[in-house]
Amino acid sequence: MGNSHADLSASGSHRWLNCLPSAMLEKCFEKKESTAAAEGTAAHALCEHKLRKALHIRSKRPVSEFDSDEMEEHSDSYVEFVLEQLELAKQDCKDPIVIIEQQLDFSRYVPQGFGTVDCIIIADKKLHIIDFKYGMGVLVDSVENPQMKLYALGALEIYDSLYDFKEVSMSIFQPRRENVSTWTISVEELTDWAEKELKPKAQIAIKGEGEYQPGEWCTFCRAAIKCRARAEENLKLAQLEFKLPPLLSDSEIEEVLEKLPDLTKWANEIMAYAMDAAINHGKLWNGFKVVEGRSVRKYKDEEAVAETAKANGYKDIYCQSLITLTEMQKLMGKKKFEEVLGDLIYKPPGKPTLVPITDKRAAINVSDVKNEFNEIMED
Repeated sequence: MGNSHADLSASGSHRWLNCLPSAMLEKCFEKKESTAAAEGTAAHALCEHKLRKALHIRSKRPVSEFDSDEMEEHSDSYVEFVLEQLELAKQDCKDPIVIIEQQLDFSRYVPQGFGTVDCIIIADKKLHIIDFKYGMGVLVDSVENPQMKLYALGALEIYDSLYDFKEVSMSIFQPRRENVSTWTISVEELTDWAEKELKPKAQIAIKGEGEYQPGEWCTFCRAAIKCRARAEENLKLAQLEFKLPPLLSDSEIEEVLEKLPDLTKWANEIMAYAMDAAINHGKLWNGFKVVEGRSVRKYKDEEAVAETAKANGYKDIYCQSLITLTEMQKLMGKKKFEEVLGDLIYKPPGKPTLVPITDKRAAINVSDVKNEFNEIMED
């Protein structure tokens, strides 16, 4: 996990390498830990503990409010993955070493650059960096991943003098997206990138200079909500004058589709920011007011309602329904669930959805799926 105190952090490198001034601009905005980030921290701690145990290193099990069957399962599969990689390393090296939660320093290329990597496997000729991602919102790819490259550079700083590394493998293990990807690069190529691209860009970024460059990396930028460059990029779409879809050309629709996720996210962020300012800080926005939203009636006391209804002669006041599939699986345990109910479970086709070409899922034959999906809806 990237360290939160570094101005040019490894975890934010995808952002500041694309939009150079963003790192210094972000410093002006308060860093809030989201629930997803807190859950990710808890999952990392559990992974670290289980991996230590698997390697016969003393460790105390962490306890967290996020503990769940799902986290148990995913942390187990992470340990399994690391052990598999260790076995692979043993094919070419008789005594590979596993390093867990290693502090790294890559300040040779990035001013004050440091961070912590989840796991490193050291073999004679090869260095393997493994990073566990518990998030499910964004699919993380290991190919040309700058965060992983920074970790690899930090690891080389420590171990390169002791070993004759020829290449570095970088693995992302993201179980909640069923995403495991490994990418390998030669040490020569990596250090070449570090000298020619990383180092010069980091020098500009640390001064807060360079051009603002909006893109998908705005997603986790703390400054994104007030970033003028991003606003201008999104408002460019208004030049299409909100024409109705049939009046737009195919290329205009494609342009809108590409920018739609960020446009929607940006609009929601502006609304959330304005609402928070109005409701919690008394901000008055011209042309807007705070009103009471729609609400739903609720029972004050369910037991009292049941007793009173029965006392008045109404007996048929409860409905019975089957517990959900997930709850049933938890109740029986995964293996028993498959044994007992496996034949009674089916998975209908998912609703067809339009996604960018970069999405890893295979394209489907639309007419086949449409017919199948419509039949299920009709049933």
